[in-house]
Amino acid sequence: MSASRPTDSGSEGVRRFGLSRNVVALGLVSMLTDVSSEMIYPLLPLFLTSVLGAGQTFVGLVEGIAESAASVTKLLSGWLSDRLGRRKELVVVGYTLSTLARPVVALALAPWHVLMVRFADRLGKGLRTPPRDALIAASTDMAIRGRAYGFHRSMDHLGAVGGPALAYALLLLLGDRLRTLFLLAAIPGILSVLILMLRVREAQVGPVAAATEPRRAGRLDSQLTRFLLVVTLFTLGNSSDAFLLLRAQEVGIAAIHLPLLWMFFSLVKAATGLPGGMLSDLRGRRGGIIAGWLVYALAYLGFGAAGQPWHIWVLLGFYGLYFGLTEGGERALIADLVPPDRQASAFGLFHACIGIAALPSSLLMGYLYQTFGAGPAFTVGAVLAGLAALLLLLLLRPPSSST
Repeated sequence: MSASRPTDSGSEGVRRFGLSRNVVALGLVSMLTDVSSEMIYPLLPLFLTSVLGAGQTFVGLVEGIAESAASVTKLLSGWLSDRLGRRKELVVVGYTLSTLARPVVALALAPWHVLMVRFADRLGKGLRTPPRDALIAASTDMAIRGRAYGFHRSMDHLGAVGGPALAYALLLLLGDRLRTLFLLAAIPGILSVLILMLRVREAQVGPVAAATEPRRAGRLDSQLTRFLLVVTLFTLGNSSDAFLLLRAQEVGIAAIHLPLLWMFFSLVKAATGLPGGMLSDLRGRRGGIIAGWLVYALAYLGFGAAGQPWHIWVLLGFYGLYFGLTEGGERALIADLVPPDRQASAFGLFHACIGIAALPSSLLMGYLYQTFGAGPAFTVGAVLAGLAALLLLLLLRPPSSST
C-alpha cells in the first residue's frame, strides 16, 4: 500500500525531529488545549458537589453522557472528513467549539448547565479527533508516522502536567474562586486555536466518491477489522484510571499527595511518547503494541498486589511506559492499514471502539473491585490485556513496513 506524502513541504525551517510544520503545530495545539482542559476538569466534581449542590450520581452522569457524545461524533466526523476530502476545517471547528464552551462553566448556576458545557466540550473533541489524526498522517512520511504520533501524544500529556500545575498556582493566588479560574482557562485554549488557524495547512486527499463510498466503507480492510476487534477486547480490561487513585489511597498515599502522583504519571507519559513512537518506526508497530499491552498486564498485576505507598509510585511509573509504547504505534498502524482517503473514517472507528468499550470496562472493574477486592479486579484486567496481546500476534499481519 502506498504511503501518503506530506503536503506541507514548505516547512523546512521549523522541523523538529524530522517532523513537519503541521505535526509540530498540532502538537502545540494539543498541549495548550490540554492545559486549558486540565485547569478545569480535576475541579469539576468539587464545583458540582460543593458549589452547585449536585450529587455523586450526577457527576457520573455528566461524564457518561459527555464521553458517549464524543464517541458517536468521532464516527460521524471521520466519515464527513473523508467524504469532503478535507481535514483542517473540522479540526478548527472542533477545537473552537471546545475552547468557547469550556470556560462557560464559570457562569453555571445549576448542575445541568455544567452538563451542557461538558457535552459541548466533548462534542468538539469528537469533531476534531479523527480528521486531526488523519491530517497528521497526511503530513508525515510513512516511515516516521510513529514518531509523529508519539510526538503529538507527548505534547498532549505535557499539557496534562501543565494544566493542574497552573491551576494549583492560580488557586494559591485566587483562593477558592473557582469561577475566576475557569475563565482564565480560556487563555491557553484561545492560543491553541490561533496556532491552529495560522500555522496548520490543509492536506488535500480528495473526497471519497459518493457513489462508491458506502460499498467501500462496508468492505473495510480485514486487517483493520481484526485490529479494531482486538483493541476493543483490550479496552474491556482497560478501566478508568480513577481506580488507580482509589488503590493508591487504599495502600496509604495521602489525598494531598494524589495530585503530585498524577503529575508524575503524566510526566512519564510525556517523556515516553516520542521514543515509543520512534521505536514503532524502527522495530514495527505490532511488536511495540504487544510490548505495551504486556507492560499494562504486569503493572495491573502489581497494582493488585501492592501493599506500600512506594509500590504505587514505582508501578505508576512503569504503567506510564504502556502509553509510550502503544499510543503512537496504534495510530500509525491505523494510518498504515488504510489508504489516505479513508483514514479519517478508520480513526473514527478506532476511537469509537475505545470509547464504547470504556463504559462496560469501568463497570466491570467497579463490580469486581467492590465484590472481590483489588487483587481479583486488577488480575482480570491483566488477563484481558495478555489475551489481547496474544490475539494481536496471531491475527494481525500488518504491512511489511510496520510489522
